[in-house]
Amino acid sequence: PHPSPLSRFLWLSVLCCVCASMAASLHITATPLPSACLSEPRKLHPKLPPFLTKRSVGLQSGTLPMRLRFPQRSSLGLTFRSPPARSALSTSTATIAVGDKLPDATLSYFDKEGTLQTVEVSALTKGKKVVLFAVPGAFTPTCSQKHLPGFVEKADELKAKGVDTIACIAVNDAFVMRAWGEGLGAGDKVLLLSDGNGHFTEALGVKLDLSDKPAGLGVRSKRYSLLAEDGIVKVLNLEEGGSFTISGAEDILTVL
Repeated sequence: PHPSPLSRFLWLSVLCCVCASMAASLHITATPLPSACLSEPRKLHPKLPPFLTKRSVGLQSGTLPMRLRFPQRSSLGLTFRSPPARSALSTSTATIAVGDKLPDATLSYFDKEGTLQTVEVSALTKGKKVVLFAVPGAFTPTCSQKHLPGFVEKADELKAKGVDTIACIAVNDAFVMRAWGEGLGAGDKVLLLSDGNGHFTEALGVKLDLSDKPAGLGVRSKRYSLLAEDGIVKVLNLEEGGSFTISGAEDILTVL
């Protein structure tokens, strides 16, 4: 005897619930099955109940069942596989080191006439002996009281020892850098360069995340000073975070 419509309904309800549950938790890919399986679902497996006909399960020509991917193959001929494990993607950049070539980037500044200019790091350092030092932020206490003033004070001594350019870099905009330099009398002794978007800082691998600080500094640069000759790092004094112990003007003078 053929099962009643109610039995068919219950069978299909159970089947739909199982498929929905598996689809919600598994990685599913659509894979065509042989046309014979579309015309006769029982060919998927001989033990399926005889009333599971093309009409009863609603298969139409051109409708493709889903194959669920697992490492093992089930008795129904369906292939299953677990969702691919997500790998942790690292966006960190290796920190610059002595002997490395400085990465190229575009920095901005205001010239003596008050015109906004840009300069490539490659052009700034090509064929020159350059001192670059970075601060976490313009107008911040240690940067304003010690770091920048120290290089302004020692600028003549540094240039007397062959340094062509002394430049201060910060992840601040060029307007802030100009105002900061004017307030501290940097003049033409120290070039105030803006790495406003942090591209150069990121390329050096010296980003400093201060997002958890109440001052709202966000992502800035670690404090450092370096000596580069023709774009090659010869001396690197990289501080831990925003500390100021080894990156001052005196520390550069001692190695010249």
